[in-house]
Amino acid sequence: MSTYAWVTLATNDLYSLGALVLAYSLKRVSTAHQLAILITPTVSESMRNKLKDVFNVVQEVNVLDSQDAANLALLARPELGITFTKIHCWRLIQFEKCVFLDADTLVLQNCDELFEREELSAAPDVGWPDCFNSGVFVYRPSLDTFSKITQFALEKGSFDGGDQGLLNSYFSDWATSDISRHLPFLYNTCSTATYSYLPAFKQFADRIKILHFIGRMKPWLLNFNSQTRIVYTPQESGYLHPYLQFWWDLFCDNVHEKLTEDMPDFINQEEGGLAGALSKLRLGEPRSPEQEAYEQHIRRQCWESGNIDYTGRDSFDNIWARISETLSSAPPKPAETPKEPGSM
Repeated sequence: MSTYAWVTLATNDLYSLGALVLAYSLKRVSTAHQLAILITPTVSESMRNKLKDVFNVVQEVNVLDSQDAANLALLARPELGITFTKIHCWRLIQFEKCVFLDADTLVLQNCDELFEREELSAAPDVGWPDCFNSGVFVYRPSLDTFSKITQFALEKGSFDGGDQGLLNSYFSDWATSDISRHLPFLYNTCSTATYSYLPAFKQFADRIKILHFIGRMKPWLLNFNSQTRIVYTPQESGYLHPYLQFWWDLFCDNVHEKLTEDMPDFINQEEGGLAGALSKLRLGEPRSPEQEAYEQHIRRQCWESGNIDYTGRDSFDNIWARISETLSSAPPKPAETPKEPGSM
């Protein structure tokens, strides 16, 4: 068995869905290496069983939080503090070399050649190319390195409050020391980059190896029609539709059938409840009242994450029709009692 592994992290059932689809994207391109996932105690027991069916290694780790509220506030992403948990990946010393992939990445072509690279190899970040994006990186597991990064975090912290700022500070010579440790952008093509340079995306799209759905627009937080199995893509992100649809195709073909109805769902408002809701959907069938109720929950979560179906069910015309229907069905106001003559 290979001594190399692809490694990802899930801190709840929601990101576990992304991790499962990521794993199947790796299997689809016939990787020769093992799959490992780090999970935190917040992943449900039911989801852990699903992960064990797909990953060679499922390892629980404790949560490392930067507790750096000031820097995280600058990013308006306070939830990123928990991503410090990612540095536990250096503790997987049963492997000789690993490639870490965020759970919101999708492998489109075989990338086993990444294991020929050395630590720390990563692709430039679109926001500041002299920093690397920590969603994809090659590293060598080592308890010594884990200890040193942890101590560095305690002493220096992170300039952005998350794992990316921490790792860029620790591997501070990445930008200048060895160009061979700069991965081509095709190994970590950030979805938001296509907005600013769409011509390049069109030119090189067929060469993309790994697509990274950074930011708030995660595939699992988009409106999905269970009857047609088609995902709604926001109009301004239409260029991403083939990739978002591919994510959902992998989910429908490989993950959905493994979800079980004992998973936490929206009813009790547990974190990651989308997994439980999706388990109750019947793909390719007319919607039942139960499915309609769960899709409404999913649509609400899409709204709250900023992914709104402006041209479909959430269009202005449909919203106005619903408002009009609600107003027309309102009970009439009670008639006023006539006042007696001379009364005030």
